[in-house]
Amino acid sequence: MKRDPARQFDNGDPPEPPAPITWRGAIARYVWLSLALFFVGLGSIGVVVPLMPTTVFLLMAAYCASRSSPALHAWLYSHHRFGPLLRDWRDHRAIRPRAKVTAIILVAISGIITWITVEAVTPRLIALGVLLCVVVFLITRPHGPDNRRSKPNPPESGQRGDDE
Repeated sequence: MKRDPARQFDNGDPPEPPAPITWRGAIARYVWLSLALFFVGLGSIGVVVPLMPTTVFLLMAAYCASRSSPALHAWLYSHHRFGPLLRDWRDHRAIRPRAKVTAIILVAISGIITWITVEAVTPRLIALGVLLCVVVFLITRPHGPDNRRSKPNPPESGQRGDDE
């Protein structure tokens, strides 16, 4: 029977040491961390470059960071610019309208480039079908939480708003 290492000593025995990290686990952690930092970089570029998406890269960065660095993961979710996008997706599976518009514009540009550069009809149609599915997915996602505060209903006519 294993004891919880976070608990204090029950009977004077020291807690069990954490499991050693294998070289394979260490390499995997560094690969995940490298990917997370790479996607943070791409997402940061997307903040500045108008047609480059930010949200997709930040979602991938958050996923990679969750597998490698709790500190980076926490930083992403608490970041003043990145955090709201990530929290909207995590909590509501929502994409903000500006991110949707940017993504749909990029999908449209990709579709036009595909239509112009690919000569065979079948690959064209397959690519455009996939892009259409992406657009449908984006459109059907909610915009996020309603940040407007709900106001109480005004009193009905003939009634006073306060108790008598």
